[in-house]
Amino acid sequence: MLSVMAEHLDAAELFRRHATFVASFLVRLGALRSELDDLVQDVFLVAHRRGGFSPGPARATTWLAQIALRVHSSHRRKTRRRPEQPDTARVDQELGRGDPGQKAQTQQALARVQQALEQLDEDKRAIFILFELQGESCEAIAAGLGIPVGTVYSRLHHARKRFRQAYKRLSLADETPRRRRAV
Repeated sequence: MLSVMAEHLDAAELFRRHATFVASFLVRLGALRSELDDLVQDVFLVAHRRGGFSPGPARATTWLAQIALRVHSSHRRKTRRRPEQPDTARVDQELGRGDPGQKAQTQQALARVQQALEQLDEDKRAIFILFELQGESCEAIAAGLGIPVGTVYSRLHHARKRFRQAYKRLSLADETPRRRRAV
């Protein structure tokens, strides 16, 4: 009989397993490509200082997301930078094949998604990303972020509403110039 024992993960093992997740999460929070390596390193330095991850109510990804959210927030407060467009090089590589018209439409839709995400406050954006894009449960998000599950549901509800409004507004703004040209 196999004994299923939850294993403690040190920062090195966390990095091996979850660095891609952390980088993706930070980009969706609005981190620039030029800052990404440093921010990912900072996340895993915090994980190291905390002694790694021990399984409990939180999953490793939601625990790291909580650290990444705080690292990103701290970085933004320190730099007070103006908003810039997210790095799309990876998306461009993935969309490199196929119909150029479809590629352009997909790039515009992805840019609208990122712009709509950036219009959410950071706490709601983090929950929206973890639930909608990463597939985490509300219970795991609550445990990872150290907040009540009811707060997760409330923030997710408001984030979804604001995201839909922002995306619709951005879509209409993109379509308006086309309508004028067609007339």
